[in-house]
Amino acid sequence: MTLTEASFAYLGPAGTYSDEAARSFAARLGIDEPNLVECPSFSEVFDCVDRGRCAYGVVAMENALEGPVTATLDNFAFRSSATILGEAVLDIHHCLLVHPESDLTRIKTVASHPQGLAQCRRYLNEQLPGRATITTSSTAESARLAASDPEVAGIGNSFAAKLYGARVAEAGIEDHYGNQTSFALIGRQGHPPVFEGERFKTSLALFLQADKAGALLMILSEFAYAGINLTKIQSRPTKQALGEYMFFVDLEGSVNDLPVQTALNCLRLKLREVKVLGSYPVG
Repeated sequence: MTLTEASFAYLGPAGTYSDEAARSFAARLGIDEPNLVECPSFSEVFDCVDRGRCAYGVVAMENALEGPVTATLDNFAFRSSATILGEAVLDIHHCLLVHPESDLTRIKTVASHPQGLAQCRRYLNEQLPGRATITTSSTAESARLAASDPEVAGIGNSFAAKLYGARVAEAGIEDHYGNQTSFALIGRQGHPPVFEGERFKTSLALFLQADKAGALLMILSEFAYAGINLTKIQSRPTKQALGEYMFFVDLEGSVNDLPVQTALNCLRLKLREVKVLGSYPVG
C-alpha cells in the first residue's frame, strides 16, 4: 500500500474527535500506520480527496445535540464529487484536562472550543464557579494549553490528553449524556466499496426543478410507493435565491436494490438533479 493509499485527511489539529474518527476508520481498514493529514476546514478535507492528495477523508455529518454539520452538507451538495464509503458514530465524552502537576484548586481559567464550554456549562458552574473562560479553535488546542499551564484547565477528550501530556482530572463532565457525532469516510467518485455489511443506507442530495406546492410531497411519495423507509430528510438553501431549497435524504437500502433503483429513476424524471452521495453499510 502506497503512502497516498494510506492517507486520511481530517479536520485538525491532532487530538480532535475527527482525528479519533480517522484512526478508527484506518483500524477498520486494517491500516496500522495511517498517514494522517491535518486540514484547517472541512472544505480542505474534500479538496484533498477530490484532487487525489489523500485516498480518504473524514468529515463530521451530524451531532446529536447540535444537529447536521452544514459545512459538510454544503460541500457534498455544491463543491465536491466525493462519495461516502462508510460511517462511524463516536460517543462524545468531555473530560476536564489539567497540567500533570495541577489540581482544581489551582485553576483560574477554563479553555475550550465554544461547543465544549457550552456542553459542560452546568459542571463548570458547580465545580469551578467564577473561573474565567476563553475559547480555543478546538478541544485539542485546549488540551495543549492545559498541559503547558497549571492554572489553565481544558475541556476535551482523553485521546487529546494523552497526545499532549495533560491529565484527566475528571471524565464525563458533559451536561447531556448520549451526545454522539456521526462521521463519514469519503473517497473520490467511483471509489470501490471498502466495507461489507448486512444493512445498507443511501444518502442523496435532491434538487428541485422549481419551488412549487407539493414538491416535497412528490419526493416522499416516490419513496413511499417503493416501500422505502427514510431515516433523515434535511433542507438546505440552494444559495441561488431566498426561499429556494434542496433536500438531503438518507434511506434504508442500497442503490443496488431494485426498489431503490426504481424510486431514483422516477425522481430523475421529475427533479433537476438526483445526486447519490453514497451507499454504504449502516455504522
